Amino acid sequence: MKKLFTNYNFEFDKNEKKLLATFCKQTLKQTESDSKFFAESKAFSAILEKLNSAQYPIKLTKDERTRLEHQLNENVKFIRKEIPKSGFIKKFLYKSMLKQYENILNKHFKN
Repeated sequence: MKKLFTNYNFEFDKNEKKLLATFCKQTLKQTESDSKFFAESKAFSAILEKLNSAQYPIKLTKDERTRLEHQLNENVKFIRKEIPKSGFIKKFLYKSMLKQYENILNKHFKN
């Protein structure tokens, strides 16, 4: 059965907020120079603003939540693909990032 109303309030802990803020900054660097990605830039700058505010819980719009979840999933796919090709140190860093992103996805975005 599909939920009628979905909650877009998130209670990220300090480490999750820091990781997501870094992720949003990285995404903004990649998208803000290209006009094709105007909607993504706007959504991620709004998410970053909310993450940096003192607001608790963080209230995202449906569009912001969808874009954040999609980008996190795409990042997880990319990291999984890169781990076998990488060297020891890079593999260690990728595994750490993968674990953190998967924890956020499982904790906050899985229904």
